Amino acid sequence: MEQKVKIHFLGASGVVTGSKFLIETTQKNMLVDCGMFQGLKELRELNWDDLSVDVEEIDVVLLTHGHLDHVGYLPRLVKQGFQGKIVGTAPTLAIAEIILRDSAKIHEEEAEKANKEQYTKHEPALPFYTTDEAEKTIRKFQAEKENKWIKLTENISYRFQYNGHIIGATFIELDMFEKRFVFSGDIGRTNDYLLDNPKRPEWADYLFIESTYGNKCHPEEDVEGLLTGLIINTIHAKGNLIIPSFAVERLQTLMYILWKLYQKNRIPNIPIFIDSPMGNNVLEVFKQFPNWHKLSDEEYRAMCHHVNIVESYKETWETVDDKRSKIVIAGSGMVTGGRVLTYLQQLIDVSSTTVLLVGYQAEGTRGRQLLEGAQEIKFFGKYYPVKASVKHIESLSAHADQKDLLNWMSEIKNIPEKVYLIHGEPTALDAFRVKIKDTYNWNATIPKLKSVDTLVL
Repeated sequence: MEQKVKIHFLGASGVVTGSKFLIETTQKNMLVDCGMFQGLKELRELNWDDLSVDVEEIDVVLLTHGHLDHVGYLPRLVKQGFQGKIVGTAPTLAIAEIILRDSAKIHEEEAEKANKEQYTKHEPALPFYTTDEAEKTIRKFQAEKENKWIKLTENISYRFQYNGHIIGATFIELDMFEKRFVFSGDIGRTNDYLLDNPKRPEWADYLFIESTYGNKCHPEEDVEGLLTGLIINTIHAKGNLIIPSFAVERLQTLMYILWKLYQKNRIPNIPIFIDSPMGNNVLEVFKQFPNWHKLSDEEYRAMCHHVNIVESYKETWETVDDKRSKIVIAGSGMVTGGRVLTYLQQLIDVSSTTVLLVGYQAEGTRGRQLLEGAQEIKFFGKYYPVKASVKHIESLSAHADQKDLLNWMSEIKNIPEKVYLIHGEPTALDAFRVKIKDTYNWNATIPKLKSVDTLVL
C-alpha cells in the first residue's frame, strides 16, 4: 500500500541555523531537531513566529545534538502546544539542558537590561522564553542509547549513530515503510582532539546532509604552532589574548591544547581564564560520560587544574582589571552574547589585544563582522572602535569540511532516491551540489525555507 510522507523544511534550509524538519506520516509525526535561527536580523526575527504546522499534532522530537541552533526553539514549541517526548542520547540531553537554562537566563537578562536602559523598540522587551518555560521543556526529555533501534510504530523505527562534532552528537536513521531516511545532523571531523571519528551510514533512500563547509576544505594549519606564536606575541606586547568560544567542545578542546603546549614547554605558564558558566557545566558532562570522548580521567583532571575557572560576574570584572598578560576563553563563539562581550567592550579598542576566532562565524554575527575587518563594533547599544588585532584559526572548526562530508557519504551502498542539502549558506550549498554530482553522480536538491516535499513510498 502506498504511503504519503510529507517533509516540512522549517529551518536550516538555504541557511545554516534553525534546524527543524517535520516528517508527517499517517502513523506518526516526527520533528528532527528544533533549533533557533541565529545571525542576520531577518532570520532572528523568524524565531518569534509560530511554526507553520499544527504543533499539537507532532508526536516526538528527535535531537541530533545539543547545540542552540538544533535545540533552542524547544521551549517555544512546548508553549505552542507540543505534548510529546523530546528524545536524544544522554549526553545530548545533558548539553541541551545546560544550553536551554543558560539561554533562558540570557534572554531574561537581556530583556531586563533593554527595558532598564531603554535601547529597545519593544514596549516592553520580552524574553524569547523564560527559565520556567525552559524547565517545563526539560521535563519532556527522554534519553535513548546510541546504536539501538527504537520502534515508534509497526512501520517506523529510528536509531542514533555516533557522529563526532560535539559530545553526544549523532546522525539519525529513520526507517519508515521499508525506506531509510538519514538525517546527518552536524558531522564531526576525523582525527579530532577529543572525539572519535564519526560513524558513516551504509544505506540511505532519502539523505538530508549538512553543508556548512560544502564549498571548503579546512586549511592544513599547524594549530599548536599558530597558538604558540599568538601567546608569545601577547606576552611580549603585555596584552590579552581573547578567544570567543563555543561552550560545547571548542572550549574543552582549547583547554586541552593549551595544557598540552604547556606540558611540552612550548608556552610559559601564562594565566588562562575560562569565563563561561555554560562551558564549566559542559566540563561536568565530559566527566559524566567518559565513553563518549577520548580523554582519560587523569588528562581531564590535569587539564582542569591548569586553568582558572571564573565563577561569577564579579570575577569577570576582576579578570578584566588584572594587568597581567593573559588568555581569556569566554562564550559565545560567534560573539552574539555571553561573557565575552564584557571583555571585548573593555579591551577591543586596545592595540595590544588579540581576538582569536576559532569556529564558524554565521552571517550577521559580530564574529563575522570582526572576521571581515569591521572598523567598529556595537555592544549594548554603543559602538566601539576595533583597534585589537583579529586572527582566525579555521581548522579548529568542529564541522566536517567538503572532503570529510564526501567521505562520510562514501559507505552508502545504494543510490539515494533523493539527497537534500541543508544547513548551509547558498554558495556552500550550490558548490556541494555540484561536487556530489561530480563525485557520486547523485542529483542533490536544495530545499527552500518553509517548503514542503511530498513523497509517495
